[in-house]
Amino acid sequence: MALESCKFGTICRRFKPHLLMVLTQIGYTFLYFLTEASFNRGMNPHVHITYRHIVAGVVMLPFAYFLERKVRPKLTLRLFIEIFVLSFLGVGLTLNMYFASLRYTSPTFIASFVNTIASLTFIIAVVLRLEVVNVASPRGMAKILGTLVSLAGVMTMTLYKGPLLRNPWGAVVHIHGNTIHENWLKGSILTVASCITWSIWYIMQAFTLKKYPAQLSLTTWMSFIGAAQSAVFTACIEHKRAAWTIGLDINLWCIIYAGVVCSGLIIFIQLWCTEEKGPVFVTMFNPLSTVLVAVLAYFVLGEGLYIGSIVGGAIAIIGLYLLLWGKEGDQEVHIKSQEPLHLTYEEQKETKLHVITSEEKALQMDP
Repeated sequence: MALESCKFGTICRRFKPHLLMVLTQIGYTFLYFLTEASFNRGMNPHVHITYRHIVAGVVMLPFAYFLERKVRPKLTLRLFIEIFVLSFLGVGLTLNMYFASLRYTSPTFIASFVNTIASLTFIIAVVLRLEVVNVASPRGMAKILGTLVSLAGVMTMTLYKGPLLRNPWGAVVHIHGNTIHENWLKGSILTVASCITWSIWYIMQAFTLKKYPAQLSLTTWMSFIGAAQSAVFTACIEHKRAAWTIGLDINLWCIIYAGVVCSGLIIFIQLWCTEEKGPVFVTMFNPLSTVLVAVLAYFVLGEGLYIGSIVGGAIAIIGLYLLLWGKEGDQEVHIKSQEPLHLTYEEQKETKLHVITSEEKALQMDP
């Protein structure tokens, strides 16, 4: 019984980052439907970004202050500037471009295109030598092949529709949408730009965490700084005071959920997983959210589901598993290479004494 419990605990520890990342994608899936309902009720997306990060900062502040006060590094001016840039890439610039692109394209297009972040992050990580790719190794080839297959799945979901599968029983929940002012050129440029800056944000997290290894505090700083940046941007383009007014409706609940769960808890989890597994690992799970959104939209909202979405989603998941398999190989090699470092100073000292001890030498010379 104890052995089974030990094995179960080992498995849980090994796959803890995987489970957490799956949960984050489930959290983002619910956010998609909440924000769609909120924006259709007239909520300004940029005001939403500002409020949700204020909520995230307020919620995360006490946890960061009390739980990390002994391990939190001193915040220097140089480090603050780095966190400011990190917040700008992750909140102030990226999210505002992302939600602005919703006005000119369709949510399905954006949800599909965001999956290219994993491939972009992988390419940038390889260039910056955060990821090592050994083309002579099966696992190295799996990472390359997995990235290409996942990207092919994303492109299939984006460019190929195929036959439409209609929901036979209708919508369980109705979300009435507003008319989208289509401008695919402007929307595509904003979407591509947001994906690039999002990828750079994931990469930069890995560097910042080495200098500031306090995930709760970093999440809090990014929330408050990102909220301030977004507030300045929103004030420049939105001059109506009514846009900042929030009532006791779906807009308020969407802000609370987005702030507490997505901009607070999920960002903290992603930072932890980035430190444990790297930025590429975190972005590999993005296709799951697209698949979950398509499935729930079909069964709950009664939306049609195209064959292209099903085929592309399946291809993207296959690519995800290939990339995960390749990444697990890196983890095993890393663990083996770190095994000698797990010895304590006394154990290393005893090992060295054992090599040079005179008794051992005398025994070896005795016939």
